[in-house]
Amino acid sequence: MSDAPDHSLLLEIGTLARRAGEAIMAVYREDFDVEVKDDCSPLTAADLAAQKVIVAGLAQLDPVLPVMSEEASQSPWEERRTWSRYWLVDPLDGTREFVKRNGEFTVNIALIEQGEPVMGVVLAPVTEELFVAARGHGAWWQVQRDTAWERISVRELANPPVAAGSRSHGGSAEPVMRRLLGEEYVLQALGSSLKFCLIARGAADAYLRRGLTSEWDTAAAQCVLEEAGGAVLDLTGKPLRYNRGESVLNPEFLAVGDTGIDWATRMREAGLP
Repeated sequence: MSDAPDHSLLLEIGTLARRAGEAIMAVYREDFDVEVKDDCSPLTAADLAAQKVIVAGLAQLDPVLPVMSEEASQSPWEERRTWSRYWLVDPLDGTREFVKRNGEFTVNIALIEQGEPVMGVVLAPVTEELFVAARGHGAWWQVQRDTAWERISVRELANPPVAAGSRSHGGSAEPVMRRLLGEEYVLQALGSSLKFCLIARGAADAYLRRGLTSEWDTAAAQCVLEEAGGAVLDLTGKPLRYNRGESVLNPEFLAVGDTGIDWATRMREAGLP
């Protein structure tokens, strides 16, 4: 066990995520309606309640800094292209898991500077697990509210490797994962950005995402994983970056723990991209 992270803003954002988690759980415990957005993804009162808490809290911390969030209208690229520093938020990542009531959903809050996530907070409201990270300050895990902080780090590639997989999205990546990790790899399915956090705390080795994700789905957890010693790479082996253009969609990517491996070569040999 270690002391708390020596970063006051990071701890404030962690507290803000917990407040958003409380708003989510107030809805989770009751009956709730599910709407369908234009992109066919679900929307609940919990998404909107968490959005309200987070946006208000960030405005109190820095009313000038822009906020991009899944549950808000997006600023046009002509404006966003001038942003060198901004908040990137998913108030409820894993709404499908929320609707299923399996607990595998998160609150994601990231600070982006020059296209890179330099601060990330990921909260799992049901278990109360909180992951926080800031550039140069490492990655930390609080198992429950008010418990001691633990500094976390990735592991060397295990034998057999463990691949984190999506609970609700995408087709089978099994053939590609066999080529990347070997025939004996073990699959652990999990929802939302918790897959990144599983790798960050040394409980899994890789997560391959085929198909669409948005920038707010990945930024906070990417910071956690990078500060734990891992990486999130596009399928050419380059780090995932943000605010790249008009689209807020990410390229397909591979999140890994052991960065001593030449993943770019492995991906090419596995037939990626």
